[in-house]
Amino acid sequence: MAISKHSNSSNFFFILMDLPGLEASHCWTAIPICLIYILSVLGNITIMHIVKSVPSLHTPMYLFLSMLSMADLGLSASTLPSMVAVFLLGQRMIGAATCFMQLFFIHTFSVIESAVLLAMAFDRCVAIREPLRYATILTTRRIGAIGLAVVIRSAALHLPLPVLLGRLTFQPVSALSHSYCVHPDVLRLSCSSTVINSGLGLFVMLSTLGMDAVLILLSYVLILKTVLSIASNAERFKALNTCISHICAVLLFYTPLVSLSMIHRFGKKKLPAQVYMLLSYLHFLMPPMLNPIVYSVKTKEIRIRILKMLHPKKH
Repeated sequence: MAISKHSNSSNFFFILMDLPGLEASHCWTAIPICLIYILSVLGNITIMHIVKSVPSLHTPMYLFLSMLSMADLGLSASTLPSMVAVFLLGQRMIGAATCFMQLFFIHTFSVIESAVLLAMAFDRCVAIREPLRYATILTTRRIGAIGLAVVIRSAALHLPLPVLLGRLTFQPVSALSHSYCVHPDVLRLSCSSTVINSGLGLFVMLSTLGMDAVLILLSYVLILKTVLSIASNAERFKALNTCISHICAVLLFYTPLVSLSMIHRFGKKKLPAQVYMLLSYLHFLMPPMLNPIVYSVKTKEIRIRILKMLHPKKH
């Protein structure tokens, strides 16, 4: 008997993937997953609190840093529900409407993070190339406008994704490849034509993550050109040192994404499922946890404030 297919999102479900080979070890796999989320939340809230509470840090660099922390918190909150369901509760079934909503927020916050990294690259470019005009170019009002534009762009481009997915037909129950819903993973399970969905997904990726990466690279070409024209080695090092934290954040965000894309496009043989899942986890889970650590270690002002919070009597 043929299996019926459904297009109404209330009539079909997805099965979230556990870590391959570790399905029976939830008590152990839940520990690092919970630790990642706890560190992500604490780290990013700490950064935002410090920037908000210290007036001297109300500068473009730190305002963009607080935006990055907000994006990291949003990305963590987007993946958290299904990760908790899988690794803590052992519940792997997720409704289609919930899945579509989750993938919308995951991709939206991922693109917001990419755009904030681009804004931070622009900030460093202006600070190094136009130091005398830095404060007049990047005013608080303009920074607010940039933040608003980032959110509107990300949300507007991703709104059609869940709507178009709702028009596709799926099997009553389909198995995903991850512990959360992402657009390409859901799309491959459709029983109907996905030409429009695939085209839109590719357009969104190229016009956001792809364009952001190119513009970030261009910003650093301009920065490097300016730095190499500085006569003093000490001044060169000082200028480049202000970019180290941002370069680390960019590498943390883009390296797993580029690696995953290269494997999908040019891989001659299929790799184990664990490889794809690991790269996906590195892309969505690691930046929110590691970005606050990188900025706390490399940024003196943030580091001093954190030490004051931990040891108030000594300071």
